[in-house]
Amino acid sequence: MSHRRTATASALVAAALLVPAAAPASAAAPASGVGVDRGALQQALDATVAAGVPGAVVEVRDGRGVWRGSSGVADVGRGRAAHAGDRFRAGSVTKSFVATIVLQLVAEGQIGLDDSVEQRLPGLLPDGDRVTVRQLLQHTSGLANYTDVLLKKPDPVRDAQRATYTPRELIALVADAQNRPAPGTVWEYSNTNYVVLGLLVEQVTGRSLAREIDHRIVRPLHLKGTSFPTTPRVAGPHLHGYEWLDGRGPGAAPTDLTVFSPAAYWAAGALISTAHDLNTFYEALFDGRLLPSGLVKEMRDMHPMNPQRPGRFYGLGLESNSNTCRSGGPVVGHTGEVVGYQTFSFTSADGERQVTLSVNTGLTMPDEAAAAAAKVLSTALCPALGA
Repeated sequence: MSHRRTATASALVAAALLVPAAAPASAAAPASGVGVDRGALQQALDATVAAGVPGAVVEVRDGRGVWRGSSGVADVGRGRAAHAGDRFRAGSVTKSFVATIVLQLVAEGQIGLDDSVEQRLPGLLPDGDRVTVRQLLQHTSGLANYTDVLLKKPDPVRDAQRATYTPRELIALVADAQNRPAPGTVWEYSNTNYVVLGLLVEQVTGRSLAREIDHRIVRPLHLKGTSFPTTPRVAGPHLHGYEWLDGRGPGAAPTDLTVFSPAAYWAAGALISTAHDLNTFYEALFDGRLLPSGLVKEMRDMHPMNPQRPGRFYGLGLESNSNTCRSGGPVVGHTGEVVGYQTFSFTSADGERQVTLSVNTGLTMPDEAAAAAAKVLSTALCPALGA
């Protein structure tokens, strides 16, 4: 689902800032009549771990029930097995949560999709009078990606781990970026867009983004494993996040990067969640429990990404992929990648099947593991096709 990276260290790190390997240890939770091939799912999950990630967790839902599975370890140092209910850093899946809140404010008449940033946050952006809320949501604002600046630091991963940036400081990193496309003319993924949206939510509501996520989504949906952290630690049972840094490969011990400042991600990717909670969120979103149907339709109005990502499209805080299944339409949801973690949460085109998969390696996830993870997704989302 996510684009694969080259093997060079700089390219690997660039993709992540915003992917001894444990032997597979299967630990599937009881199923409840789920129609997909559970054996094939567990085999693909085990293959993901065998190919070079410490652990993996998944929840699959279809019209017949729920299947939860896991493989490998959550904690390399202690040897604790991964469990399907473990928490993890969900990365850019955060964008779907933030987009939902922005659209709730639209539904309430507090903001308009075509309002300019300057109207709400005067002086924040050099061209704020030309950048709209809609453009921020769909990544057509022309704003440069602040993580590209963070990548130029001598040790970008460890620097981000200790980050103390405020949201406005993140935006200021690219305030003087040159040769940018005019707002509304080019699709270009930029984490800066969602940092601006996070500030917009706070300005309109007068409350913190963390509070709004909790009040508007987490509590109403009873997402017991989901939080928007303000400290570096992950509370409760969780996957530790690992990378192979300093030129080391999966044959060596990975670096534990679980404790990580949320300041480098904030509204672009700081969410912590579980496979169960993310499936519950997207089910509620697509069922119309969080937004009026017209605004859900706006979210799902997809436009092509760039030519290097054929078959991939982006709406308002949602992405779709027509490559996962050979037929049946594109799957819809979001991917998430931050240091130590990769997450995939998608729903089939007909809305009948869901999968959320998370692995505890991000930027250094081997291509073989990525291919096995893709097999987990296709097995879950298009089982009748075997694709």
